[in-house]
Amino acid sequence: MSKILPEEMRSLSEVNSSVVVKQDTGFFKKLLAFLGPAYLISVGYMDPGNWATDLAGGSQFGYQLIWVLLMSNLIALLLQSLSARLGIVRGRDLAQVSRETYPPIINGALYVLAEIAIAACDLAEVLGMAIGLQLLFDLPLFWGVCISVFDTFLLLFLLNYGMRKMEAFIITLVAVIGGCFIAEMYFAQPSISEIATGFFPSIPNDTALYIAIGIIGATVMPHNLYLHSSLVQTRKFDRTPTEIKKAIRFNIIDSTIALNLAFLSMPRF
Repeated sequence: MSKILPEEMRSLSEVNSSVVVKQDTGFFKKLLAFLGPAYLISVGYMDPGNWATDLAGGSQFGYQLIWVLLMSNLIALLLQSLSARLGIVRGRDLAQVSRETYPPIINGALYVLAEIAIAACDLAEVLGMAIGLQLLFDLPLFWGVCISVFDTFLLLFLLNYGMRKMEAFIITLVAVIGGCFIAEMYFAQPSISEIATGFFPSIPNDTALYIAIGIIGATVMPHNLYLHSSLVQTRKFDRTPTEIKKAIRFNIIDSTIALNLAFLSMPRF
């Protein structure tokens, strides 16, 4: 087991080990203490890029490409679980481990690729929100972008009040998206039998193949792996082998719930 870094060198040092997990509580109370980081991660799987590719696939091929979403969601769950395991066991995030493991030239390439991925995703999210505000309220794109930028400062402001406050805020937003999805299901009245057929792998034509690749590409979130390995370190617990195994199990449950909610909240009609 690796040595824990000094406080000033820890990932997200402002909130690292800030959420104390009581050891003498029951299963469900301890689970609630660990729930949270994966919901912040799940927001990355609900960005406009995912919505755009899902809507494109659903509008042209109905439910036939749901299996692509399911497979990409399972792969995302695997990668996020491994990322969480890294942060819990090693006490380091993915960026720190990469810096310790790879030579400078590899780390430089990884940094450039990560920045490109973050910029590409942020561009889609900022423009997606601005376009959404324009469609809903006829707000000019410029002011929509300004409001999107304000969101970032809002999250940084909430971080001053602790991780649990920010997690509660994000979970509330995810719950709103889930409520909208339930309303969509009620009004759309989808055919359960047709939905079931979409879980059998099939590629109707070349266009479906391109959209399937787009769905997978929109699901690939390398920055989420860096973030998840940091966020799991906000929990403070006894670092014994038994407690570390329990922390891994609770975080896998957290990831499974959050990512499956993100999977179910994606539009497919």
